[in-house]
Amino acid sequence: MGLFDFFSKQKKETLDKGLEKTKESMFSKLSRVIAGKSKVDDDVLDQLEEVLIMSDVGVNTTLKIIERIEKRAAKDKYVDDKELKNLLREEIADLLTENNAVDNDDFSIPEAVTPYVIMVVGVNGVGKTTTIGKLANQFKKAGKSVYLGAADTFRAAAVEQLVIWGERVGVPVIKQAMGSDPASVAFDTLSSAKSNNADIVIIDTAGRLHNKIGLMNELSKIKKVMDKIVPGAPHEVLLVLDGSTGQNAFEQATQFTAATDVTALAITKLDGTAKGGVVIGISDQFKIPVKYIGLGEGIDDLQVFRRREFVNSLFGE
Repeated sequence: MGLFDFFSKQKKETLDKGLEKTKESMFSKLSRVIAGKSKVDDDVLDQLEEVLIMSDVGVNTTLKIIERIEKRAAKDKYVDDKELKNLLREEIADLLTENNAVDNDDFSIPEAVTPYVIMVVGVNGVGKTTTIGKLANQFKKAGKSVYLGAADTFRAAAVEQLVIWGERVGVPVIKQAMGSDPASVAFDTLSSAKSNNADIVIIDTAGRLHNKIGLMNELSKIKKVMDKIVPGAPHEVLLVLDGSTGQNAFEQATQFTAATDVTALAITKLDGTAKGGVVIGISDQFKIPVKYIGLGEGIDDLQVFRRREFVNSLFGE
């Protein structure tokens, strides 16, 4: 077995384990729905709809999937349980493809942009700072020089946590005193990164949602300051969502997409929940690519999102 095969197998095992609760919940119910059935009738579709909604796929996305299954099944009339599972797997994978879920080969950035600036947003407690640390680790392992900016200056724990991650990964963290202007931290971070020819800059931001206008103004100010130092920055706005919160993750996505131009999603804590269907629903509803998924507490348990592998793991393939 070659080195590439080993890591591919290791990633698949991590993915399978991380999605185990969702798979057991969603597809044990699905198996009961279609057991012994030879026809996709209204009863099967109604029960399938219930399973998907209970798995936090979301009502609108569930209705899309049911409509697709109904059309496909009408052509063949009769299918067994294995064929119906295959239909469902194909339609979900196709839906993710249509929603700009482009598979990434690995943790990579456009080579032409230096430094490549990622602004990370999300409410407190979703794993935002941890995701930043894990991203920094992956980029460093790929041979990139990384700078982190602690622009969540309203929460002492956020700055401290980012500093700990910086020390753990071995990358510099730029910070200021508590209560400092977040845009000032971003300015210092990009200035330092640029002068040291860094490849990647990741900026943490405050996770407050009680005042959407205030959040919007703050993020806009940070973006304007960064653009002055590195034209076009930020090149990516990554929204981190906690997959275990189910429908609440939809609300957070609604709030943040209204406050700033989110370009990519990271969905965390999928290993601790049976609500992994939220990945499908959020991708469909917001038409924003899911770029990363969090599958555990380990430093290497953040994976790039690959739609086919994700769906295959859900179905136990």
